[in-house]
Amino acid sequence: MNGAGVPAWRLVGRAGAAREPMSDAGVRTLLLVCCAGVALLSLAAGAVAITPADIARIVAGSAGIGEAGSGDAALRAVLLHIRMPRVVLAATVGATLGICGAGLQGMFRNPLADPALIGVSAGAAVAVVIVTVAGNWIDPGGRLGLTLPSIAGFVGALATVSLVHRISLRSDRTVITTMLLAGIGVNALAGAITALLVHFATDAQVRSILFWTMGSLSGASWKLVAVAIPVLAVSALMLMPLHRALDAMMLGESEAGYLGIDVEATKRRILRGASLGVAMAVAATGVIGFVALVAPRLMRLLCGPGHRQTMAGSLCIGAILLMASDLGARTLAAPAELPVGALTALAGAPLLLWLLRPQREAELEP
Repeated sequence: MNGAGVPAWRLVGRAGAAREPMSDAGVRTLLLVCCAGVALLSLAAGAVAITPADIARIVAGSAGIGEAGSGDAALRAVLLHIRMPRVVLAATVGATLGICGAGLQGMFRNPLADPALIGVSAGAAVAVVIVTVAGNWIDPGGRLGLTLPSIAGFVGALATVSLVHRISLRSDRTVITTMLLAGIGVNALAGAITALLVHFATDAQVRSILFWTMGSLSGASWKLVAVAIPVLAVSALMLMPLHRALDAMMLGESEAGYLGIDVEATKRRILRGASLGVAMAVAATGVIGFVALVAPRLMRLLCGPGHRQTMAGSLCIGAILLMASDLGARTLAAPAELPVGALTALAGAPLLLWLLRPQREAELEP
């Protein structure tokens, strides 16, 4: 609170000008409209243009409502089997990264925290590089095929988070500072191992590793969507009920304990829910940065610091950001495809810097 009794988070604006956050209903409406608009544009735009009327007719015909039209076979194939699973997967992965980022930022009490701090991406990258370079020994018959890197990435991400968590334990208490330092060390070790393994990889393997570490939704399918959505649901169900505990933890862990919050149980649940969700996201699409960092920040700018609004809104903002980035990846250099992780970083870094400016100016204001 400031001297006038106004919460500090309301003083976000140029030169410390007061700015009231939007109402919850207004934010929900804005986010839903933006999400629907970006999804429709993503379904319509591409090498094969599909009008909104065609989308509505094809979807209705597939649902048994009306006729899809005999001349729509090519459009149906593009929409239902290529573009729609890709858009749904982008929305699912983006939403997962958004809510996991919000949960971890609340646990670390730092709006600039990112899942990469606990080694999720680095651990997944090491595992994927290992199976890419040594795939003939790990899967001699090639029965797992293209699913092997995804499985390896998922297992590697969870194993790394488990290691970081164990290192940070002191008398059954998770020490956040130690966790951050352990994450930095594990990230450095994973980067060194990855570099050494890439040295022994073939040119084709190096290209595959590079494309995976920069993120892509080109492998989207309804089977992958069927796995991603339940994982998102589990992560959301684990993280969303913790909003009151996270609000209390913003005062400090000791103060939250005085208010009856089981701080250690809350931290363990956040780590499990966030690591599960981010591991799924990395396994499905590769390493995609900045979505988990920017989505909660944007939501706090709209609604303030309350974790109930932040976590719910981060789901939608994360989905919007990744769908928009994937749309750019598909269309900006068509018929070639850009790595979506590069676009999220290219757009996310300047956006994050811009979002930090009002806060900095407000802090400098006497």
